[in-house]
Amino acid sequence: MEVILVRHTSVDVPKGTCYGWTDVPVRDTFEQEAQVTLQSLQQYLPFDKVYSSPLTRARKLAAYCGYPDAETDDRLKEMNMGEWEMQLYDEIKDPHLQEWYDDYMHQPTTGGESFMQQYQRVAAFLDELKSKPYQRVAIFAHAGVLVSAGLHAGLYRWDTAWSNVVDYGELINIHI
Repeated sequence: MEVILVRHTSVDVPKGTCYGWTDVPVRDTFEQEAQVTLQSLQQYLPFDKVYSSPLTRARKLAAYCGYPDAETDDRLKEMNMGEWEMQLYDEIKDPHLQEWYDDYMHQPTTGGESFMQQYQRVAAFLDELKSKPYQRVAIFAHAGVLVSAGLHAGLYRWDTAWSNVVDYGELINIHI
C-alpha cells in the first residue's frame, strides 16, 4: 500500500515553542502554503482513504485539499509534550529537561511521552492500516508522525531519522 503523509502548514506560535498536542492556529500564510501542498498532492490522486490527526492544523489542511471528512485518529497526533506544552524550550525550568535532551527517544517529557511512545502508536496505526483493502492512502499529520512513519517503513535509519524532517506543507511517500 502506498501512503502519502502530509505535514501541516506553518503555525502561528513564537519560534522555539513546544506545542505538540496543543491545538495552535496556523499562520496567515495558510492559503498560499496550502495551495502548494494541494499542487504536490495532484500526482498521487486518487486516494482510496484519507486520514488526519484530530488537531486543527492538520484537519484544516486536509479540508483545503478537498478532504473535509478525513477520518481522524488520535494516534496521528504530534508528540505529547505534557507539562511543557506552549512553553519556549529555552524557558522550561523542569529538572528533567536535560534528561529528555540527552535521550528524547526513550525519556518522556514531564507528563507527556517519549519519541518511542509516539513511534509505537504511529506504528500501531500503520500496522492496522495494512489490513485494509486500500491501494493509496493520504494522511495529514505532523513532523513526528512523518518521521515515525518513515522509520516504520524503513525509509529512514534511527540514528539519522530527525535529519529527514520535511518542511511545513511538504509530504513523504512510503510503502507499507
